[in-house]
Amino acid sequence: MAFGRMVRSQESKPMSDINVTPLVDVMLVLVVIFILTAPLLASAIRLDLPKADGAEASAASSKPVVVSIDAAGRAYLNDRPLDADALREGLKDIARTRAETEIQLRADTTVPYGRVVELMGELNKAGLHRIAFVTAPQSAQAEGHSLR
Repeated sequence: MAFGRMVRSQESKPMSDINVTPLVDVMLVLVVIFILTAPLLASAIRLDLPKADGAEASAASSKPVVVSIDAAGRAYLNDRPLDADALREGLKDIARTRAETEIQLRADTTVPYGRVVELMGELNKAGLHRIAFVTAPQSAQAEGHSLR
């Protein structure tokens, strides 16, 4: 029997390799979360455009041209009802004489979005690119007032 210290052949060395498995697991979970939530963030846009508080129109600009669409989808140019061909010609005349004029677009809340986009396309074809969307203030909508 030997009394005394036990002799060790070699001391254990500290491990110098990094275990990346937990890091990879966390990164894969984060990638899955971002893949699932990214489409949800893009479709969360509210499209209730006519009710908005916005900046007041500047008085320094020249007299703007007002293009309106009523609930039935009829177009008006400066409060004159026009059919599609007359509206195109009127917009082309305005673009020839005052290309940098501001177009104020007023659309009823019940007008389909596609109709508004068609009208914007006609404005762009005519050469009118400064389009402002006119909305009713939040307080006027809440009280039941209209800007017609």
